[in-house]
Amino acid sequence: MSPKDVSSGAKGPIGAFSPQRIVVLVIAILSLVLIVENADEVTIRLLIPLVTMPLSLALLAMFVAGMVCGGYLFRRRPK
Repeated sequence: MSPKDVSSGAKGPIGAFSPQRIVVLVIAILSLVLIVENADEVTIRLLIPLVTMPLSLALLAMFVAGMVCGGYLFRRRPK
């Protein structure tokens, strides 16, 4: 073994902040800003009934639903 071969064996970025995680964090922050800025009342049709609610609440519900679906689809399964 030569002195120049001192790799740590780590693959990928070191630490908790990989480029993918940074992109997801930026998208999540921008989504939350959009939700907070849109607080007007809107009428939404949920299949049959009409529901009047703040747009921020509807956006937040869709954001949470997307996070849950994404977490379920892309979770890591033990081998």
